[in-house]
Amino acid sequence: MKDFVFSASDMPEGDWRRSLYLGRIETAAGPTPILIRDGIAYDVSRIAPTSADLVRIRGWRKTAGTVLGPIETLLSGAQAPTLLSPLDLQCVKAAGVTFAVSAIERVIEERARGDAAAAAAVRDRLEARIGGSIRSVVPGSEDAAALKATLIEEGMWSQYLEVAIGPDAEVFTKAPILSTMGWGAEIGIRSDSSWNNPEPEILILADRDGVAVGATLGNDVNLRDFEGRSALLLGKAKDNNASCAIGPFVRLFDETFSMDDVRAAQVDLLIEGTDGYRLAGTSSMAQISRDPDNLLAQTMSEHQYPDGVALFLGTLFAPVEDRDDPGRGFTHKMGDVVTISTPTLGRLVNRVTTSKEAAPWTFGVSDLMRNLAGRQLLSPTNQG
Repeated sequence: MKDFVFSASDMPEGDWRRSLYLGRIETAAGPTPILIRDGIAYDVSRIAPTSADLVRIRGWRKTAGTVLGPIETLLSGAQAPTLLSPLDLQCVKAAGVTFAVSAIERVIEERARGDAAAAAAVRDRLEARIGGSIRSVVPGSEDAAALKATLIEEGMWSQYLEVAIGPDAEVFTKAPILSTMGWGAEIGIRSDSSWNNPEPEILILADRDGVAVGATLGNDVNLRDFEGRSALLLGKAKDNNASCAIGPFVRLFDETFSMDDVRAAQVDLLIEGTDGYRLAGTSSMAQISRDPDNLLAQTMSEHQYPDGVALFLGTLFAPVEDRDDPGRGFTHKMGDVVTISTPTLGRLVNRVTTSKEAAPWTFGVSDLMRNLAGRQLLSPTNQG
């Protein structure tokens, strides 16, 4: 997709050339991991044929690789390679209901049975009763248990409140490996969804041992009608063709960027419709109910991810402003351009289409292995 042209404005603000970034591009030979150092992109496929390998061997500490040129120049020309999602073999997980506002909105979806027209009345009632208390309570604490007991007595308890303030976070698998979309790609909404929205989030990338190595931006597309009808429809609501966008790059943790920067981040969202519609929103990571380290630890506690794992941390953004009919709130229209940005991670830009109309996912793990073998990149000597 060449609707958008990548430029330096899509990189983090300030002196971004001081930091290290992991990415992937589509070359004539096939998908290729790149490392960006001092603003220069390097083809590191001879060192690490996948981005998962690069993390495994900490490839950014080794020889840089083959010089491709300044990253903004590499990606802006007429013959520029496609910028892919920076992830390949990593499992993509997501933590849900990690902000108080999103918890209330999930309860609204449940109570309204996925009906956008019924949401406003439910929202007013829930906000009046639990808005303040749920924002101040620490998940898994004695105060949270007391609030739960009170809400059960009043018949207001919900499975979404359980994961919002209970001891266990909601963690689910968002997308199969190799299926995520990159910067500039079309992102898919199910064609039979009538109430949906983007979810602007930060992802943490961790190695096979659960050690966080960096962060990036993502869009964990949300189908409010499907999940609202039943939480058992979460898989159908979340995992569809082209329904997960990630990028533009993973910013690696170093002396210029750390988990504390993730905790302090402000994630901005801009939706621009072909009809002139415009909606802006902001998520402050300072308002997250569960610390990123805790969410990552819960993800890794009873499972192994030998090729690493990427974890969506959740979003504060839940658009309630009416787009068309009064009381129906926001939902996407085809052609919407979604821009997710934060000063420390840059900008992720995607255009909305349906999952049926988006380019089908046809390049799987066996295709990747055959491609890498054909390029003679699978020799142990090429993997650190």
